[in-house]
Amino acid sequence: MTKFFNKWTRIIHRWFALPTLILIPLAVFAKFSGTGEHLPPQVEQIQSLLMLLLAISGGYLYLVPYIAKKKRAKRKKPKVTATQG
Repeated sequence: MTKFFNKWTRIIHRWFALPTLILIPLAVFAKFSGTGEHLPPQVEQIQSLLMLLLAISGGYLYLVPYIAKKKRAKRKKPKVTATQG
């Protein structure tokens, strides 16, 4: 289940990155251009939502190797058995 979730999180993260990659430069250009044209507020809301989703999925993807390492260490931990001696 974890591999499935990791795979789909990566795919979703990549697909959220594409429109964000287009919207951010577009918004910056529209804001700082001298023409006075501004993007509608819905674009800014979508941009904020995409950034939030990217931050959540990116944070998870950043932590995946550490979580896996911890699980691996737990599995390989030797079992201590009581011996009579």
